[in-house]
Amino acid sequence: METFFEQAPEINPNAIKITGMSCGYRVEEIQDELMQKIRWLDKLVDELAKGKSMNKILRK
Repeated sequence: METFFEQAPEINPNAIKITGMSCGYRVEEIQDELMQKIRWLDKLVDELAKGKSMNKILRK
């Protein structure tokens, strides 16, 4: 996962607005930058699977 995020062109600036629980952790409270990015991605996939739009998840 570290390589994935290192090679990613850029993370959406609104990713920091992703909040809530993912795998029992509050994504906005995670201190480790890599783990927080992983949980953002996990949360994003979960919310998309539930039918939410990307704009709603990223609070645009």
